[in-house]
Amino acid sequence: MKSIIICDLEGVIEKINSDGEKLFGYSKEELVGKKRVSLFSSGEIVIQNVGNWLASAIKYGEHNTKTYFIRKDGTKFNAAIKITPTFSNGKNNPQTGYCGITIPINEEVKIPIKFSTIFIKWAFAITRGGFTSASLFPIFAIAAFMAGSGDGLFNIISLILCSLGIVFLHVSSNLFNDYYDVKDGTDGANNEYFNAGLNSTVLEGAQLSGGSRAVELGLITHEGTLSLARKMLFAAVIVTGTLLFNSFNVTGEISNAQNALILGLIGGLLGYFYTARPLRLVSRRGLGEIAIFLAFGPVLTLGALFAISNSTVEIYSQEFFNAIYLGIPFGLLTTNILYINQYPDTVSDASTGKNHLIVTLGKKNARWGYLLILLAAFGSSIYLTEILAKNLLNFNKSIFYAGNGLLFIYGLFAFFNLYKNYNSRDLVFSNLKTIYLQIFYGLFMLLALNLFFI
Repeated sequence: MKSIIICDLEGVIEKINSDGEKLFGYSKEELVGKKRVSLFSSGEIVIQNVGNWLASAIKYGEHNTKTYFIRKDGTKFNAAIKITPTFSNGKNNPQTGYCGITIPINEEVKIPIKFSTIFIKWAFAITRGGFTSASLFPIFAIAAFMAGSGDGLFNIISLILCSLGIVFLHVSSNLFNDYYDVKDGTDGANNEYFNAGLNSTVLEGAQLSGGSRAVELGLITHEGTLSLARKMLFAAVIVTGTLLFNSFNVTGEISNAQNALILGLIGGLLGYFYTARPLRLVSRRGLGEIAIFLAFGPVLTLGALFAISNSTVEIYSQEFFNAIYLGIPFGLLTTNILYINQYPDTVSDASTGKNHLIVTLGKKNARWGYLLILLAAFGSSIYLTEILAKNLLNFNKSIFYAGNGLLFIYGLFAFFNLYKNYNSRDLVFSNLKTIYLQIFYGLFMLLALNLFFI
C-alpha cells in the first residue's frame, strides 16, 4: 500500500490517492481543500520535526524518514515517508507545495521529544505566548518615557511585577478565546487559517490566524484549555496583588494601586469578553476592534503608569494624559494585527456569527480600514513629538520623524500587498509584516523615548 498526498505550501491537501484514503481512514471529500497534512501527525512531531523535514526536502530535492501517523479512528501506524517539493510545470518555476509518499512498515518507530519542543509547545503553540510582545512594549514604553523624563520616577520591582502580571493576563485571554472559539465551532469550521510556515525565520511555524489550533493538533484538550486559562488567570491575580501591595508601600497611598486595579480589570474584561458570551464583542461589528485598541493601548499604558510610578499620579494631570497619548499608536498597531488576521478566517467567522469588521464590510471594502488604522497610528505617533520634546531630557525630533517615516513606509508595503492579494494566500506576507511593524515600532519607541547615549 502506497499513499500519495500532494499539498500546497501551507500543507492544505490538494490530492490524495485511494491508498491514502484507506491508510488514513478519511475520504477524499473530507480532506481535499479542507484539511492540512498536520492532521495525521502528533502535534509534538509537527512542532519538532516537520519544519526541518520540509526544509531538507527543499534543500536536497527530497527527504526520507520514518515516523508514525494517526488514523481517523485514533490508531497509530508506523511508516516510511518520502517528501519532495512540487513545482508549477517543472523545477524552473516557483514551488507550489509538497508531495508525500507514505508506506506502512512493521518496525516500531519512536521519535524522542526534546525538552525544547515541550517548552515551545506550552510557551508558544498552546498559549501563543510570543504575541505577548503586544502587551509588553506599551509597558516598556511608559517606563522608557519615565526614565527619559528624570531619575527615580518608576519602581523597578513594580515594572517587573507589572510585566509578569500582564503576560499571565494576556496568555489567559488567549486561552479563553481559544476555548470559546472551539466551543462556538469557529475554529472547527475554519479551513483557511494562516500559518507562517517557512515564510518567516522569526515566526517560523507560528499560527497567525484561526486561533492556536492546539486542540486540533492534539497538543491539549478542549477542557484542558479552559483549565489552563483559569490557572493563568489565577497567576495574574496573585502577581497583581503583589504589585498593588508594592505600589502602596512605594507611594504610601492607595490611589495608584486602586486606579491600576480598575484599569487592569477593564483590560482583563475586554480580553475575556472578546469571544466569551454573553457580550462576545468580536461579533458586534466593530466593538471587538475597539476593545483590542483600548486593551492594548490607552488602558494598558495608563494602567502601567499608575502601577509602576514612584509617586502618586493625579487623575487628569499632564502625565495622566501623556500615558493615554503614548498608548494610542500602540493600540492601533495591535488592532491592525487583529484586523488583517481576520481576513483568512472570514468565511468560518461569518458562519458562526463572529461578525467583526471584515465580515461586516466585506474583504474588498475592508482593505481601506487597514490603511485608515495605519494612518491613525502614525498620525497619533507624530502628534507625540511636541509632548515628548517638552518632557524628555534626551529627545531628537529628526530621529523621531525619520523613524516614524520609515516604519510608515514599511506599513504601506503591507497595505499594498493587502490591496492586491486580499483574497489570496499571498496575503500572509502582509500578516507577517503587520506583526513585524508592531515589534519594530515598539523597539524604536524604547530608543526614541530615552536617547541617553546621545
